[in-house]
Amino acid sequence: MKTHLISTIVLILVSTNLISQENNLQLNNQFQTVDYSLQTISKTELLKKIEYLSSDIFKGRKTGTPENKKARNYIIDFFIEKDLDVILQPFRFERGNQTHQAVNVITIIEGTENPKNYIAVTAHFDHVGIDKSVDNDSIYNGADDNASGTVALMLMAEYFKSNPPKNSFIFLALDAEEMGLQGAHYFVNSTNKKIILNLNMDMISRNENNEIYICGTRFTPSLKSYFESVPDESLPIKISMGHDGLDGKDSWVSSSDHAPFHKAGIPFLYFGVEDHPDYHKPADEFKNIQPEFYYNVVNFITNTLTHLDAKIE
Repeated sequence: MKTHLISTIVLILVSTNLISQENNLQLNNQFQTVDYSLQTISKTELLKKIEYLSSDIFKGRKTGTPENKKARNYIIDFFIEKDLDVILQPFRFERGNQTHQAVNVITIIEGTENPKNYIAVTAHFDHVGIDKSVDNDSIYNGADDNASGTVALMLMAEYFKSNPPKNSFIFLALDAEEMGLQGAHYFVNSTNKKIILNLNMDMISRNENNEIYICGTRFTPSLKSYFESVPDESLPIKISMGHDGLDGKDSWVSSSDHAPFHKAGIPFLYFGVEDHPDYHKPADEFKNIQPEFYYNVVNFITNTLTHLDAKIE
């Protein structure tokens, strides 16, 4: 979800003077060529899993519901099946004069060269649950928002388990994004790990213009230069940098789980599509995603992560 309201109570915990700060992330000049068409994940598994996670049995995965727990257990079981260690991070927060409980799901892949440097890959698995009926449908399935990012994260963790990165990767399936980015805030405020980059995925499975946006390069010149060097003809999708507060479009800088990382001065990349007619409606269902676009986006992000990991000094 591209949230527009974030809890003021949470925001005062972090320094506001970091919003306009340029981040210094050094990328070396080696590994100049990369095959962005390299098939890193199984298209069949990708589509099978997003269809299941966005099905009616999860009733919209709202934080605190049995169905949200069911979604969490689905992620946990997958990680265990792939021989990935699982860390559960329970937390509570106040919202609407109520105390809510939620759980982040974490798995870590240790880097082969710089194990104390961490790239945090994030996607939220919660959605808004059951709400006002539209066309006799009251289940807000959240296929694009954000089963798409969650399933991508799951399969990327499997891929990097078999293809260990240079830096350590921490994969975070975050809870309670729809209630104010609570899971991301909790992780950032509680971690003692050296996070050198956050890569966030939220709504990546459909776009009529075959276009994925990358927000965040404004704040990290090396990342902007990196994506400017990607030849358009090498990609089956269109990539655009923006929605960063300077291009006249809605700013996404504080709109999803990358925001707490940014507030803490951590470079971030947010991959997402612009809002579509089914955003936060029951029609955000599997049948309305674009399978080929989704697959191409996930491959692009995975290959980008591989390349950046190799280039980070």
